[in-house]
Amino acid sequence: MRLASMPAPTSLAMPVADIKRGAIRDTWHAPRAPGRRHEGIDIFAKRGTPVLASTEGIVLSRGDNSLGGNVVWVLGPSGQRHYYAHLDQPAVVVRGERVQVGTLLGYVGNTGNAKTTPPHLHYGVYTSGGAINPYPLLAKKQSAN
Repeated sequence: MRLASMPAPTSLAMPVADIKRGAIRDTWHAPRAPGRRHEGIDIFAKRGTPVLASTEGIVLSRGDNSLGGNVVWVLGPSGQRHYYAHLDQPAVVVRGERVQVGTLLGYVGNTGNAKTTPPHLHYGVYTSGGAINPYPLLAKKQSAN
């Protein structure tokens, strides 16, 4: 209940270890086949680099799908859903588990429809109105709480 009543974050922690804010690029809405648009951003890193929770929340699911490959979904403040995809392998997190900023969720990979691309994390944020661009939230320095 507390998460749902919290305001949506105005900045997020970097979800890939050792990646600086200035190193990420805005790949939001880049064209994808067949006629889709990219609903997130790709953060490229060496295979096996830790993927970390960008916000506190509750693990909604951990699994596999055709587009994202190995994925983890986290329910965060204001009901936003955070999507971590193309993981080489997910960490041992389970549905219903509480996570904090920095909790290990998995490792950078190229599973799912990213098999032919360099390893990266596809990171998406979804609200009740649909996907939103996470780039401005990641590019902005996180405020101290």
